[in-house]
Amino acid sequence: MAQKPSIAKGTRDFGPEEVSKRNYIISTIKAHFETFGFMPIETPSFENSDTLMGKYGDEGDRLIFKILNSGDYLAKVEDDLYQKKDAGALTSKISEKALRYDLTVPFARYVVMHQNEIDLPFKRYQIQPVWRADRPQKGRFREFFQCDADVVGSKSLWQEVEFIQLYDAVFSSLGVEGVTIKLNNRKILSGIAEVIGAKDKLIDFTVALDKLDKIGEDGVKKEMQEKGITATAIENLQPLFDFKGSNTSKLESLKTMLATSEQGLKGVEELSFILTATDSLGLKSANLDLDVTLARGLNYYTGAIIEVAAPNTVKIGSIGGGGRYDDLTGIFGLKDVSGVGISFGLDRIYLVLEELGLFPPSVTTTSEVLFLNFGQNEALYGLKGVKALREGGVKAELYPDDAKMKKQMNYANKRGIPFVVLAGETEMEQGTYTLKDMTLGTQDKVSLADMIEKLKR
Repeated sequence: MAQKPSIAKGTRDFGPEEVSKRNYIISTIKAHFETFGFMPIETPSFENSDTLMGKYGDEGDRLIFKILNSGDYLAKVEDDLYQKKDAGALTSKISEKALRYDLTVPFARYVVMHQNEIDLPFKRYQIQPVWRADRPQKGRFREFFQCDADVVGSKSLWQEVEFIQLYDAVFSSLGVEGVTIKLNNRKILSGIAEVIGAKDKLIDFTVALDKLDKIGEDGVKKEMQEKGITATAIENLQPLFDFKGSNTSKLESLKTMLATSEQGLKGVEELSFILTATDSLGLKSANLDLDVTLARGLNYYTGAIIEVAAPNTVKIGSIGGGGRYDDLTGIFGLKDVSGVGISFGLDRIYLVLEELGLFPPSVTTTSEVLFLNFGQNEALYGLKGVKALREGGVKAELYPDDAKMKKQMNYANKRGIPFVVLAGETEMEQGTYTLKDMTLGTQDKVSLADMIEKLKR
């Protein structure tokens, strides 16, 4: 007996309706990317391991899918190394490539390799799948699409202001009201680590803090303690967990807290600029919130950190995020090329739109009209109408088989096709078509020209 097929955990099949809805989101995001002046690129689904490893911190490295070398990948492994069962040492011998973890590091590699072909500042967008060996759960998958936009070659904070506007524009177009765009700055986090006495534990500090929404205040404190951050430092951190008030009052509190940290005050200055400019421009449907606990545990961020939270009525994680990385290309030998970018979480945005009922009905409409098939001559006559409708921009198709009329009508109903055309001997003699409205149940004899005009409307 044949084994029942299955798919890997954290991956999914997508049916026609799901693909149509995903394409609706992608086309909306893509349209705004291009309106804001971004240009498309694509990079390979897998990279050399040394391109990806060491760029996302220890946790990120563990989530990278490694690809086994072709052929007998164990042949070159020494016996003593094999016997040690050291996974880290063994992996580097049997795997030289890996599936991309995100689109930002491959983009940095792209910029370095193509630096003589691009003009700075370079604005690119990229919509492609990425892979992470994460634990699957609601809204978190091992294979998913990212929709990224980045600018490299400019240190101007106007880019951060533009990205906030871009987020607002996309979610407004999708009809998602009440998203919260959270904002912080890596320099502020560095300053806080400095003033509480944990400067040498910055990475451990930010990785733990980034989990606040998942494990809560007590969980964060416990992890920091396990990472060697002193009890005194954790106690000094307490005001951070109780940070409330307007963005302006939070900035003033940070100025006081970070008075002895030059880097921390620089972060406050940068945030103040972004918040002031955004307030002047205004936002359509999003709220902007200064969140000093926002860390986004990726090591390459150096300035602004951005994260988008879904409306409060939807219980799901972030639906977008990004930030400033001042020297990401430096890891590939190209120094002093500042960049900033954001990403849209396609799968989570899908879940938000589904839960809030925001997909327009037209998104899942495939054909607008189905021509019934009553035989060879009738089918040919019908196809002439189908061809004319398609040339007029109307989605039309012919039922392929000369089946019973009831079966063909049921097919149209199940597909949600709003119009059906009946064309038999009488219609062929008169040069007409019978157009049936499946919603109203009415039908009329029309000429081809009238049918095209009616369906185009």
